[in-house]
Amino acid sequence: MPKHEVRAAWITAVYGLDWPKTRATNAESIRRQKAEIIDILDKLKMANFNTVLFQTRTRGDVIYKSVYEPYNSILTGKVGGNPGYDPLAFVVEECHKRGMECHAWIVAIPLGNRTHVNSLGSNSVTKKRPNITIAYKREYFLNPGHPDTKKYLMDITREIVQNYDVDGVHYDYLRYPENAPQFPDRNEFRKYGNGRDIDQWRRDNITEIVRYIYNGVKALKPWVKVSTSPVGKYDDTTRYPSRGWNAYNAVKQDVVGWMGEGIQDQIYPMMYFKGNNFYPFALDWKEQSNGRQVIPGLGIYFLDPKEGDWDISEIKRQILFSRSNGLLGQAHYRVKYLMDNVQGLYDLLIDELYTTPALPPASPWLDNVAPTAPRNLEVKTDSEGYTTLRWEVATDNDKQNAPMYVVYGSNTFPVDTSNPANIIAQRVQTTEYTYTPIFPWNRKTYFAVTAIDRYGNESEATQ
Repeated sequence: MPKHEVRAAWITAVYGLDWPKTRATNAESIRRQKAEIIDILDKLKMANFNTVLFQTRTRGDVIYKSVYEPYNSILTGKVGGNPGYDPLAFVVEECHKRGMECHAWIVAIPLGNRTHVNSLGSNSVTKKRPNITIAYKREYFLNPGHPDTKKYLMDITREIVQNYDVDGVHYDYLRYPENAPQFPDRNEFRKYGNGRDIDQWRRDNITEIVRYIYNGVKALKPWVKVSTSPVGKYDDTTRYPSRGWNAYNAVKQDVVGWMGEGIQDQIYPMMYFKGNNFYPFALDWKEQSNGRQVIPGLGIYFLDPKEGDWDISEIKRQILFSRSNGLLGQAHYRVKYLMDNVQGLYDLLIDELYTTPALPPASPWLDNVAPTAPRNLEVKTDSEGYTTLRWEVATDNDKQNAPMYVVYGSNTFPVDTSNPANIIAQRVQTTEYTYTPIFPWNRKTYFAVTAIDRYGNESEATQ
């Protein structure tokens, strides 16, 4: 098993597809709504996932307390209804308790159909900021061609990044509607086109939003990862056509340009394909990644007989292929199909493909200096077998964040910290950590602790 690999799952809030099933209207239903997400996170943790892509903005509405957009009705049953707690703060805290990263998943450009927009009433961005919205084919969108659109999306991003301890911001639908030459942005094109053809102008508009948000996030908290989920094929490759369905032409996402410019930390291309619609295009992303992290999004929903009835072997092959070809992990769309163990996928991960923990890969272009090693590790085991570890704290060059810790255990000395099977806990945020083995045969004789920063740089081990 690799020691460093992104293992991510998308948790979809829109329409309550993955969560929540219960409306939060009183103390008991709030408790149940929280219990639903805890159950999901516990199962992800048990299967050694380390990254949660949590839907935070849906279609012009949100699942946290915002000054810009109303609460999604899925939380309480009514638009703008306060669920009685802050779902985003709760999920971030619960992810971190389990040693997992939490990325705020933000649906960027689409605002929903007329029925949805009307349901938001005067709180809809279409009413508050009509200058940056546009109607097309009975749906509403933010207008990428208006220079204030990037500022509006950054306002929402700033609110999330400043107020929550998220590890990443992850943009979905940061693109034009597919194959939409008649998208009604001619006024903006006349005003801002500057001699470019309209396709290039539209691509540049999306790139400018990506650039503006990336730079804005890094000015606030440089360790917060910025990523998108682009369409799953960048363009035709030399050997395989994309059949008109690609990021560059169909939806105006120049993702390779973004990685080349260094305005993405990760991409999660939506590679919900199989066979030669997956493998050559995955290699194409990797070859053009400029050292940024490419994490293919796997269409695990196609395992469902009602969706595509794929054979489980296809997903297994895609995971093994991504590992053997230097792609830095996988993301599963979407978490319901893991929870339902469709075609035994969850069992396959636990038993065969995710048998050991993994640390998220480092981001050396952001920071490549590891913290100092923790010192003076003490291990005490009481008469009942409870083991307490204490150590002296590490220091780091990042003054905004104290280092976190990775605890390793083994029955051989020294503990091999390159072997992920020895990871007992990660993202430990206290200076003292208690590890309680559940079964006698789980007890370890030797321990090691490393310090790790928010960029994934890991110190030497103290044994």
